Amino acid sequence: MRICICPGSFDPVTVGHMDIINRAAKMFDKVIVTVMRNPNKSNFAFTTEQRVEFLKRLTDSMDNIEVESYDGLLVDFARQKGAVAIVKGLRAVSDFEYEFQQALVNKKLNEEIETVFIITDSENMFLSSSVVKQVCEYGGDITSLVPEAIREDIVKGLRKEV
Repeated sequence: MRICICPGSFDPVTVGHMDIINRAAKMFDKVIVTVMRNPNKSNFAFTTEQRVEFLKRLTDSMDNIEVESYDGLLVDFARQKGAVAIVKGLRAVSDFEYEFQQALVNKKLNEEIETVFIITDSENMFLSSSVVKQVCEYGGDITSLVPEAIREDIVKGLRKEV
């Protein structure tokens, strides 16, 4: 069985995230979507439990997807799960520079794990969780940015009273 890890902070989940997850599900027998703690990000809008719950709700009908959280080295988690690959979505060259460095470190720590980059659809190139948070906090319409099934939860969690 070919297992991959699809890690991220998913704060919140966007349609871009779901596009990468759906495409990975076509390439691998099992995709473990993993909410990771990112040491470079400290003020999350949603708890780890909320982000896991959002992802579980969005992937509930997909047989080959599991959702978990992990706080540690990604390669250790991949080894524990018997994964052969880490799947990362790329939007721009700046994403590649950071993710390429991470892929090299992961390869150094675990030679058996490969990193697979999936290029985002052009319609999602601008999209990030940060963009969603900023637009939503100030009352903007996030309809096309986040999955419908969790949109109201995101709006309730982010909207500022102005």
